Amino acid sequence: MTWAGVIDRYRGRLPLEENVEPVTLHEGNTPLLDAPCLARALGVEGRLLLKCEGLNPTGSFKDRGMTVAITVAAGAGAEAVICASTGNTSASAAAYAARAGLRAFVVIPEGKIALGKLGQAVIHGATVVAIDGSFDRALEIVIGLAKLDNVIAVNSINPFRLHGQKTAAFEICDALGHAPDYHFLPVGNAGNITAYWMGYREYHDSGVTTTRPRMMGFQAAGAAPLVRGSVVHDPETVATAIRIGNPAGWKGAENARDESGGVIEAVTDDEILEAYRLIASLEGVFAEPASAASVAGLKKLSSLGRLARNATIVCTLTGHGLKDPATATENSPPPVKAPADLNKVREILAI
Repeated sequence: MTWAGVIDRYRGRLPLEENVEPVTLHEGNTPLLDAPCLARALGVEGRLLLKCEGLNPTGSFKDRGMTVAITVAAGAGAEAVICASTGNTSASAAAYAARAGLRAFVVIPEGKIALGKLGQAVIHGATVVAIDGSFDRALEIVIGLAKLDNVIAVNSINPFRLHGQKTAAFEICDALGHAPDYHFLPVGNAGNITAYWMGYREYHDSGVTTTRPRMMGFQAAGAAPLVRGSVVHDPETVATAIRIGNPAGWKGAENARDESGGVIEAVTDDEILEAYRLIASLEGVFAEPASAASVAGLKKLSSLGRLARNATIVCTLTGHGLKDPATATENSPPPVKAPADLNKVREILAI
């Protein structure tokens, strides 16, 4: 059966009119990849799987929510959509707005967005405004502008976004035949942990699964308001996608943590970059730095003996590494220079 996107697959579990025409790029159906080499390196005594959301159409998990949000906006007769973004939301909103024939407006914090993501928003035709301020200030501006007629905000404050994103939990359970024991994921604006928990609860409550996972969220130490219990006014981290000091999904994330018996903790940039390299070098998966917060958190808890043995563990990798190639090159050895001579190259390679 041809995959036609998350609305087609899970329409009965989404708050949409029965005959609405989906705005889709055939998002979803991303790999759930066994990661035995990474599990051994992290000391995980169980099964580790990576939910590779970077293989969505615009390279991040945002597409799941955007297909639903843009479908609803288009159906409501909106003329334009608007979002604040650290990168992935802008790329997704611009692409799906283009698909729907809507205008897209994006407000970003100047100098705080990876160029790969900015390039996507621009090439898809979005009007981009870079403000001298944080993501949190950008979101405040977007909320104000969305009060205008025919302009709809498509950040995760839009409830349709979360309904789309919950489909990743459905896919995991469908693939495994049950819910995992633990689900690790990065936490930035906190919509995704809220959405995954919504999906796991829905499957459990309707009898599709008999258990629910513990939700294990990880923020970057320099942008960890949920861990600190207070707003971070100048968040800083190499993981630009989660560089957020006042998450819109704060309450939902706390509910997901508390209801599931999980945690929300912090990992350092050094821990994130170490995990970033391990994912790529041990499993061949190139994920953006923010994605690696989930694996960094898993490494941390595994080393402290805080996980049950023989558990099934899923880590969400939220975006593709090509979103932010500069971080890869800046944190890797440069190419070895050599003359254009076979023997010299052979000598360097020791073959």
